[in-house]
Amino acid sequence: MNAVLIALLLLPLLGAAVTLVPGLFGEDPQAAGRRALRFGAVVTGATLLAAVVLAVGFDRGHPGRMQATTDLPWIPALGVRLHLGIDGISLPLLLLTTLLTFLCAIYSLRRLPDGPGTPSPRAYTGLLLLLETGMLGTFAVLDLLLFFLAFEVVLIPMYFLIARWGGENRGPAAARFILYTLLGSAIMLLGFLLLGLHAGTFDMTALAQRHGRGLSHTTQILVVLAVGLGLAVKAPMWPFHSWLPDAHTAAPTTGSVLLAGVLLKMGTYGFVRVLLPSAPDGMTTLAPYLAAFAVVGILYGSLACLALVRPGAKGDLKRLIAYSSVGHMGFVLLGIATLTLTGVNGALFANIAHGLVTGLLFFLVGALKDRYGTVDLDRLTASAGGTGAALYGRAPRLGGLLAFAAVASLGLPGLAGFWGELLAMFGSFHPAAGLSRPAYLVFMALAGLGTLLTAAYLLSVVRRVCMGDPAAPADTSTTAGPVLQLLDVQAYEAAAWTPLVVLTLVAGLWPAVLLGLSNPAVKALLGGS
Repeated sequence: MNAVLIALLLLPLLGAAVTLVPGLFGEDPQAAGRRALRFGAVVTGATLLAAVVLAVGFDRGHPGRMQATTDLPWIPALGVRLHLGIDGISLPLLLLTTLLTFLCAIYSLRRLPDGPGTPSPRAYTGLLLLLETGMLGTFAVLDLLLFFLAFEVVLIPMYFLIARWGGENRGPAAARFILYTLLGSAIMLLGFLLLGLHAGTFDMTALAQRHGRGLSHTTQILVVLAVGLGLAVKAPMWPFHSWLPDAHTAAPTTGSVLLAGVLLKMGTYGFVRVLLPSAPDGMTTLAPYLAAFAVVGILYGSLACLALVRPGAKGDLKRLIAYSSVGHMGFVLLGIATLTLTGVNGALFANIAHGLVTGLLFFLVGALKDRYGTVDLDRLTASAGGTGAALYGRAPRLGGLLAFAAVASLGLPGLAGFWGELLAMFGSFHPAAGLSRPAYLVFMALAGLGTLLTAAYLLSVVRRVCMGDPAAPADTSTTAGPVLQLLDVQAYEAAAWTPLVVLTLVAGLWPAVLLGLSNPAVKALLGGS
């Protein structure tokens, strides 16, 4: 199985390298572009198949043990090793990454993002495969410096996907994305060096087994502050989130899907994989502050969405979903900050649920923009012009999917979004020893208020876009309305969206499929407590 894991990482990397070969896909630009896109779909499909093989061969009887491991010397002078492996925490993230990347490649076969000048499918495919390599590497490596390398690999392809294929204000949005994340990463690298040099190893499994032994309390606090800051920027945690709305608004549909579905999880995964087991005393000291920032993010994201959804606010639907991600990832951070088995399991479940549901939401919003030419809520409502002409009337399948994704995102029981938020709040009800229970009860109550606000803005979106607003004046200036009547869900869209719908139902109705994998692994990271 270690050969399968290595192949999982090499396939997209080699595929990205192949796209650099001039003339390989032919001389005719249009034909070469189609071949490049098909090549990307084949490579991402093979990578997904390798991840499925890895999952089938995974020993579910021992999900807390590292499996499919490879441990070879890489830079002996620095003690850096090529150490790979997966457990019940990383396996679902690997599957989510390969699935979303494959679905983006399938979607791009028919809907290559627009950009200035002549689109370059070959460059787009190469960047998508390089992005997948970095994302998979982040969840598969077990050395701190390799983790940092993989963590940084994703920045360049995502920057160019936004800057080259993005929409309005793509340049400033891409620049803000790269500057924020690079600054956070620089501070995170200092934390990794501090941890590795004081512990005498950069091996993440060795650090987890020591559980902070040999590190002073002051060193652990400094490590959590430095590493946590870099992870918080990527998470994104309030107040380091301000790069996210602009990046999502400007990014192409596939870029938004991968940014929300995978890249945000890299930050929260680092908290669980690196900081919880390696610096437990530092995490205990700073956990209440992390919880407070998480709760502020939940409320801030919800209030920002409520402001955007108001009639007359000219709210952008992509921007609204970006702010909703700030709130949803706040629940993930709150679960981690409880330092309990229940809370951390809830955080990991919410990670996967958010990737499925928000990935589907961004696909649907991209489809709305293709049809209407805008995702401005006021213009969408004006174009609908009443119940009969709204999305339910014009494209009932598309409207039904948007309503399904919205209620899944607000945490309706029976869908994937429910369990993670519930377990995160339940972990706050009984936080770990050494944490103030009264403070965490306040955090739990505020997070509960956030769920009500989330329901308010998502149901408002469904009412305005799917049902229409009879009071809104009809927009006679747009030609998108009559055309929309003929364009419900297309075959390529159904192929990209159906797996996300099915998995959202499966995770909601059968949460043990994820919790059974993560629970033993989390127990091991928390020192067996």
